[in-house]
Amino acid sequence: MGPVTLITGGSTGIGAATARALLKEGHRVAVTGRDADKLAAFAATAGAGERLLTITGDTSDEHDVAAAVRRVVDTWGRLDNVIANAGFSLPGNLESHAPEDMRGMVLTNVLGPALLVRETLPQLRETKGRIVLMGSVAGVRHTPGNLYSVTKWAVHALAENTRLLVGRDGVGVTVVAPGVVDTPFWDERGGSPGTALTAEQIANTIVFALNQPVGVDINHITVRPTGQLG
Repeated sequence: MGPVTLITGGSTGIGAATARALLKEGHRVAVTGRDADKLAAFAATAGAGERLLTITGDTSDEHDVAAAVRRVVDTWGRLDNVIANAGFSLPGNLESHAPEDMRGMVLTNVLGPALLVRETLPQLRETKGRIVLMGSVAGVRHTPGNLYSVTKWAVHALAENTRLLVGRDGVGVTVVAPGVVDTPFWDERGGSPGTALTAEQIANTIVFALNQPVGVDINHITVRPTGQLG
């Protein structure tokens, strides 16, 4: 049987593309998401049978995260990789954001990955597994009033302090920081962003990080489309 990988926010975009790529490599994959219909639609097109598990839940809720991890381990008996992919951005900037929306973004983008790491470390220590956290070029290159940048800066920090926590246990930690990627993220921003990577290209980057041999830990990968200068 193949490795077991858990992906948060796995029904669309980068998460779904990564799930498909890992299923092709023989992984058993669990994906989480808030929208049961989107998860069902993804499962219907993935054609993975019992090698795909879909779990409805909120990545910023500690009970949902714990339940998702329990279900994966109960189903397959182990956990080899986790990919903290769930996250979102708000249009506008912090002057125009509603406070409740700001709170939701911070909880999903920052607390969510931290909860996932916390809940999965016992399993990953056993399997000498790997953690991939989805950062962003926005996490290192700020623009005026961009609270999303603040959340992704925090994800980059979480990756490094997690590496310091578990490196001696044989657990790998990678932050993948994409530039512009053409995903449903852009739908509420008027459509295609122009020059952009595809979700599949970022998925290939994540697979590359997971497939490193024992003893090799790639800590940070920045990926931009050619022509993105910022």
